[in-house]
Amino acid sequence: MDGKRAEAFSDGVFAVAITLLALELKVPGGEGPLSHRLVEIWPAYLAYVVSFLSIGIMWLNHHTLFNHVVRVDRLLLVLNLLLLMFVAVVPFLTEVIGDELGEHMRGGDATTVMVAYGLLMIAMSICFSTIWWYVAFRRDMLDARLEQEAVRRSIPRFGIGFVAYVLTTLIALVSPLAALVLFGLTALYYAFEHLPAARQLDPDAGPGAG
Repeated sequence: MDGKRAEAFSDGVFAVAITLLALELKVPGGEGPLSHRLVEIWPAYLAYVVSFLSIGIMWLNHHTLFNHVVRVDRLLLVLNLLLLMFVAVVPFLTEVIGDELGEHMRGGDATTVMVAYGLLMIAMSICFSTIWWYVAFRRDMLDARLEQEAVRRSIPRFGIGFVAYVLTTLIALVSPLAALVLFGLTALYYAFEHLPAARQLDPDAGPGAG
């Protein structure tokens, strides 16, 4: 089977997750001018931006990956579902981060939720990397026009982001706010395409060759 249905389903999950991020931004209650109350929840805005970047950039790379996939099997579908399971949790933890960082900049519950967020980012990174490694080594699943050298070079690049997520999760034990910023920077690292691009297609090979 081809990957169009899997990609369409994945697009839906990514879209819902990003939409839920915005729905979790609520007008704060209490007394005082609305402008002051809106400023007070700045950690929620920061958490929204970081999570939006994380989900949005992963969607871009997911789209690029499945553009190179010519067929899928059951294991690939399971791996993709596992990735989507973690993506769907991001809005929940994002809301908790906004609440806890608003109350405490460090220690206690703020540390707990940032470590949980870090573990979630690590899990997403592992799932996405596993999907790419699986199709990269199963050459019959990839567009045969992809240069094998380009595929080979792309594989270790994912390890850098994984290490960054692990280190940032450890930093969350000391400074949850700094960790949140670093999670956003790590997401931006993935914005620079780490999968073989269209220009690395071999024009002499057909899409299903090999």
